[in-house]
Amino acid sequence: MAESRILQEPEAASGPIEAIPLATQSAGVVDAPAEAAADPTTAPTEAAAAETAATEAPAEASSGATVVFTIDQSASQVRFQLDEDLRGERKTVVGTTDQVAGQLSLNFADLSQVQVGTIQINARTLATDNNFRNRAIQNEILDTDSFEFITFTPTGIEGLPASAAVGDTVSFSLVGDLTIRDITMPATFAVEATVVSDSQITGSATAIVNRAEYDLQIPSVPNVANVEEEVELYIDFTANAS
Repeated sequence: MAESRILQEPEAASGPIEAIPLATQSAGVVDAPAEAAADPTTAPTEAAAAETAATEAPAEASSGATVVFTIDQSASQVRFQLDEDLRGERKTVVGTTDQVAGQLSLNFADLSQVQVGTIQINARTLATDNNFRNRAIQNEILDTDSFEFITFTPTGIEGLPASAAVGDTVSFSLVGDLTIRDITMPATFAVEATVVSDSQITGSATAIVNRAEYDLQIPSVPNVANVEEEVELYIDFTANAS
């Protein structure tokens, strides 16, 4: 019975993936944290100084504009990677798709204003180098007929610098909730992003997913054994100003 299900043709993607606009999101949009609170013994003095400075000259951040960036599927890719024994030999399995979508808004002069929206991946489009494995992933492991999308909902950003300029590369952690099938677990992506221009950002985000936490069971099939529990998840992205 299980083998016949694996052999079934899985449902195709319902359509090209599109980002959920930031303006329509409430939960799922996370602001970068403000700077840590000042020492209470010095806060009044610093606040007064800041107020005085504001009247003398406009803050640099005020001259920057907040821009919405959208992931460009044609220049982006999601991939997962794990090891397995195939016909007695250790093999690294890699699955990929370009069907990833999401938006973020930011002001380069003041990164405390960064907002990151929900990131979606169409699981029906993930493909490896083996069609039989693809069907096992879609029909059995991920059940993509019922759960088309893998979703990451950000809840926090850690380690962002105060600002960035064209040519800068910044590293930070994006914390949130990762939903695979009908199970949601906390996850953290390590992100490295480069400001290519005022209208383009490129980068990569990496996380480790434990199969057991999402009840991702490997079907019993001939010649496959010792499938790794930890799955490496990568998002290589290009985001353009909308």
